Amino acid sequence: MGKKKVVKKGKKPHKNKPTSKKYSMYKVEGVTLKKERFCPRCGPGIFLMKAKERLYCGKCHYAEFGKSVVPKEIKKK
Repeated sequence: MGKKKVVKKGKKPHKNKPTSKKYSMYKVEGVTLKKERFCPRCGPGIFLMKAKERLYCGKCHYAEFGKSVVPKEIKKK
C-alpha cells in the first residue's frame, strides 16, 4: 500500500518577492537624474523595453522599430 501525503493546514510559508529593477532605468549624471525612454502613450513611469532592434511597451503594446537601440557597452561583450 502507498503512503498518503500529509497536508498541513494553516498559514502558507513566507516567500520573498523579487526585487524591482526600476532603479536600472535611471542614470545619475553629476547632480541630475536622467530617465530612460518612456512610453509616449502611457506616459512617464512606464518605461520601454529595449530589445535588439526595437523599443516595446508591455502595457499598451506600443513598439518602435529602427536602428539598434542597445547601448554600445553591452554589444562589446
